[in-house]
Amino acid sequence: MTTAPSSTHLDSRPAAEAFVGGVCFKLGPPRLIGAELEWLTTAGPGGSRPALDDLAQALGPYAPTSIADDSPARPLPGGSLVSVEPGGQIELSSAPYTSAGAVCEFLEADRRVLAELLASRSIRMRSAAADDRRPAQRILRLPRYCAMEDRFSGIGPYGLLMMCNTAAVQVSVDAGNSADAVARRWSLLTDMGPALTAAFACSPHLAGVPRGDWASQRMRTWLELDPRRTVAVPDPADYPRWVLDVPLLCVRNGSDDWTAPRDGTFGDWIDGALDEEIGRSPTCDDLKYHLSTLFPPVRANGHVEVRYLDAQPGDLWRVPIAALDALLSGPAVMREAAAAAGATAGRWRDAAEYGLIDLELRSAAVSLLSLAASYTPDPGFVRILDDAAERCCRGVAPGEGAA
Repeated sequence: MTTAPSSTHLDSRPAAEAFVGGVCFKLGPPRLIGAELEWLTTAGPGGSRPALDDLAQALGPYAPTSIADDSPARPLPGGSLVSVEPGGQIELSSAPYTSAGAVCEFLEADRRVLAELLASRSIRMRSAAADDRRPAQRILRLPRYCAMEDRFSGIGPYGLLMMCNTAAVQVSVDAGNSADAVARRWSLLTDMGPALTAAFACSPHLAGVPRGDWASQRMRTWLELDPRRTVAVPDPADYPRWVLDVPLLCVRNGSDDWTAPRDGTFGDWIDGALDEEIGRSPTCDDLKYHLSTLFPPVRANGHVEVRYLDAQPGDLWRVPIAALDALLSGPAVMREAAAAAGATAGRWRDAAEYGLIDLELRSAAVSLLSLAASYTPDPGFVRILDDAAERCCRGVAPGEGAA
């Protein structure tokens, strides 16, 4: 499928939906997997957030342009790109590889390089999915994040907490080689989401969060900050229509104020209802940017992004990468995984709040991780997946207690 040039103006919803389908779901053999890892960062003896200048100097030619305009933003030796999140969290985005083993190997090599670079300016990386020590504070002043804070602050405290005080493991996989294959893979990743959210929940404490005991305070922020923007979309066929019905987060323009009309959707903009406020009609490029401001737990971005996993303690980030790779490795395991996840599909809030305390979620988590251990194409992952299944069977969060 070809898509219109990015400068093309969109004058109808069907044209916009067709464009979304073309850019969000790239068809091809499901060969590649990639991952993104995030860490909180601290500087100085008091554990304060690092200064952007210090981050830029530490990263040198690997610094993202968000903190150094003239940086070449080179990938690290293992192919990973570095980015900085609004609260100073540091992120590694791997190159795509044909195996989870290769992803983990190159991410680990780049993690070590990144830690050494940051240490040169006394900046440390902390493996935690939620900051339990510092109030939320945004250090990136880019128009996108100013608009995000403005939008989310009108809803509650969760937006700023998510932006500045949380970290995740994200796994990306090919969408599939046909519409039916995309639907099967998408549905499985979505249905497994609550059980895997519970399996890897490890953020019970988050500074500044409203009262409430949650297994994953990180996931809580996503569920609460803007439900129309973060809701799960069970059927990929519904994705283009959903995209157009989500309120605009920001509209890029020549100024530093990207604030969008409150509650105006992209569909409203196409229909002409926002032309007077925005001053122009939308283009395909505007729609592509709008896609980057949507945060469902499974997101389409040409490939499919799994966004529901807490950052893991230490080197345990390998486990969810290995698990998802194994659970998508063939028709047989996908059928068994779908059956294991069926009873807990859609239970996002329970998964984030109760985690493995919920016996149904615990059972599904154990079944999925045991399946992953049985079907992983990488013998090196069998032990860590078996250990994770046994941990879940005991109802223990990642990093808590020995097996």
